[in-house]
Amino acid sequence: MDLSDDLSMLPAGSEPTPVSPVVTTNSTCDGPRFKLLLGGALAWLEQNYKRVDDLNVFPVPDGDTGTNMLLTIRNAYKEISSSEAPEIGLIAVRFAHGALRGSRGNSGTILSEILRGFAYELSGQTTADGATFARAFRASVKLAYGVVQQPVEGTILTVAREVANAVDAAAVETDDLREILRRALLQGQDTLRRTPDMLPILKKAGVVDSGGQGLVYLLEGMYRQSIGEALIVAAGSDSLTGNVDLRQTLTAADPLGYGYDVQFIVQGQKLDIARIRHDVGLMGDSMVVVGDEHLIKVHIHVHDPGVPLSYAVKLGMLADIVVENMQAQSETYIDQRLDEPNAAPHNPDPPEVVVNPEDIAVVAVVPGDGLQRVFRGLGVAAVIDGGQSMNPSSGELLDAITALPAMRVIVLPNNKNIQLTAEQAAKMAVSSDKEVRVVPTRTIPQGIAALLSFNAEGELNTAVEAMSSARLSVVTGEVTSATRSIQLDGIDVREGQFIGLIDGTLTLSGDNLNSVVRDLLWRMHITDRELVTIYYGADQDAAEADTLTESLRTAYPAQEFEVFEGGQPHYYYILSVE
Repeated sequence: MDLSDDLSMLPAGSEPTPVSPVVTTNSTCDGPRFKLLLGGALAWLEQNYKRVDDLNVFPVPDGDTGTNMLLTIRNAYKEISSSEAPEIGLIAVRFAHGALRGSRGNSGTILSEILRGFAYELSGQTTADGATFARAFRASVKLAYGVVQQPVEGTILTVAREVANAVDAAAVETDDLREILRRALLQGQDTLRRTPDMLPILKKAGVVDSGGQGLVYLLEGMYRQSIGEALIVAAGSDSLTGNVDLRQTLTAADPLGYGYDVQFIVQGQKLDIARIRHDVGLMGDSMVVVGDEHLIKVHIHVHDPGVPLSYAVKLGMLADIVVENMQAQSETYIDQRLDEPNAAPHNPDPPEVVVNPEDIAVVAVVPGDGLQRVFRGLGVAAVIDGGQSMNPSSGELLDAITALPAMRVIVLPNNKNIQLTAEQAAKMAVSSDKEVRVVPTRTIPQGIAALLSFNAEGELNTAVEAMSSARLSVVTGEVTSATRSIQLDGIDVREGQFIGLIDGTLTLSGDNLNSVVRDLLWRMHITDRELVTIYYGADQDAAEADTLTESLRTAYPAQEFEVFEGGQPHYYYILSVE
């Protein structure tokens, strides 16, 4: 992940700035000194975050704990970088606010809660002594534990708790803040070494807890700063793009252009959804057909919108017809981009969903252009690009929530590492007087299943209950490459091998991609299911996906198969079985 494009701590164009050392031998710490210590924490994590990423236990491409913690702390430091406030409480509160908005992933969210608890205790204080720091550490642990529904020992929470206990004991024996920091660091390092004894999966992988390691690096940076070591807070740099032919890059691959985005609802009796899926699928691409024998929602991209509409009108009564000229949207977008010679090209956004203030709106985190089109076609009002190894911040989620006219909002994280961030954003949205709920979807297929039961005009709690129940109606398969060699749950995995997961559980490994997909579907009990939906990722092309799908249709003639361009990174295929 290239961090050069993210928010830097200093104004654009600044040179890396040495953080002046401060020797904290006295018994109190004010705002400027605390800012220096926080700068040391950031600088040391910047130098070591990749080591934290490498501690990922599970052999899937989500080793981003260090990256998430770094981006969280970077955003926090941005809030105080230009501050000269003398009060420690003001620095702590601003720092925590920046961390809260910038928190990413579970690790960043937990870290932001640690900082929020710390700031709560320091708020209003001009200076802080050892006893105050001890209370702040205790408050930070209490809030951090509160954000996790089922806390697990051997994680960042354990490290934070034992560090707080060490600070408590040290503050009784000494008022030297540098010595208190030293003992906090020693305790953190000792607890970190013992995390594999508390969490068997860490011992199997031969690593310590990644979140705990990130926290220890932050403490180490503060201590190093306190004893006079000059650490560097690096200024970010913006990477420049080369000259590109934007019109050639941004125009559709199809010589006929993008065509039309067509959406409608068919109401009728004894509607054959399987037959309709088949027929509509032959008319264009990005097809989504969902519903039952009485009501079906259709989404399709075609060059002639009259074709699907003429077909559907023979089936029943049409409603909510939407036809969007994607080619016109694309050309407008291209003209705008041509005025920005250094802008990076990307696909034009799909048509936006119209949201009424009295309706319920949905915000979803979705990777890949293809999957984002699917979610918009199912009624999602705001799509945030993100997923595995690309976790959005709570601030990004909050901005999407508050930008919607609806006062009732449902968030679909679609990834287990985004759930805590989504819940944090929901809490932050209280100040906007909006009711926000999180449906805990852990995979893309769960998000799609939840949307099939979504009713924008119903009661919020009823909608959340229906969507939460519906998400469990599908089984999710994922195929990716192993990022490390490991023996886990009886499965031997070599780095670089293809691996298959079922609902997030490592299930098998192999050297042939298509064989792994077939074996994974078998273990997903495909013969007991009716519909298999295949979303191929950015590393696969349509021809490869179609060849695989045709072989599966031959092997399983009783099952129905659908294939879509998902465009998701890291995962060759995402499979939905229902």
